[in-house]
Amino acid sequence: MTLFSPSLLLQYLSSGQFFAAAMTTLWLSIASLATGLVFGLLLAIGQEAPSRPIRLIVLLYIWLFRGTPVLLQLVFAFNVLPAFGVVLPGFACAVLALGLNEGAYMAEIMRSGIRAVSRGQRLAARALGMEEGQIMRWVVLPQALRIIIPPIGNQFIGMLKLSALVSVIGVQELLLVADQTASTNFRYIETLAAAGLYYLAMTTVFMAIQYLIERAFTRRGRSGRRPKAAPTSTALQAVR
Repeated sequence: MTLFSPSLLLQYLSSGQFFAAAMTTLWLSIASLATGLVFGLLLAIGQEAPSRPIRLIVLLYIWLFRGTPVLLQLVFAFNVLPAFGVVLPGFACAVLALGLNEGAYMAEIMRSGIRAVSRGQRLAARALGMEEGQIMRWVVLPQALRIIIPPIGNQFIGMLKLSALVSVIGVQELLLVADQTASTNFRYIETLAAAGLYYLAMTTVFMAIQYLIERAFTRRGRSGRRPKAAPTSTALQAVR
């Protein structure tokens, strides 16, 4: 028996089982990231809230989820929640645990983007009569988005690889399917290589998407910072 079989590798790459597992990994990562974005935005806004109890609750949340392993959070959601009457399928438990964990990191990313917007712009918006919610929606968040896109893209790529941990609760993601396939014939090189190529393909696509989004926002920012100069006659009339 040869050490490596290219034909077997191609067979795994083209198999419906591996493709379905890769799609499960992809949708799991997207759903977890979307959940993390929602929680992260709420937590980042909560950190800016004038209420001290709200800020303390947010701080406690971030401290808890950043200070404990995500594997522990996965097992907790799957094994402990049913004791409280909350029974969720493995996929939903994985999205919940990974999303809550991701929210703690997204909160710090979004907080840094929000605080990067100068205080003078908020004061100017208040002077125009805008309320705090309008200032956050129309002034702060659009500018913060340009700052937080690169770290959010990096977080998604990390989430894509971190999703392999959900195999411990029985979710049929890519790495679990590869391991189960290899356990039947002990061809670990081909199965793990196929899984690795799927991971590389997905991360490469999303790295390219991240690059295109960053370039689009950079171009928009440059065009926004270069307004057309008014004609000299118009400027003189304004002075007069």
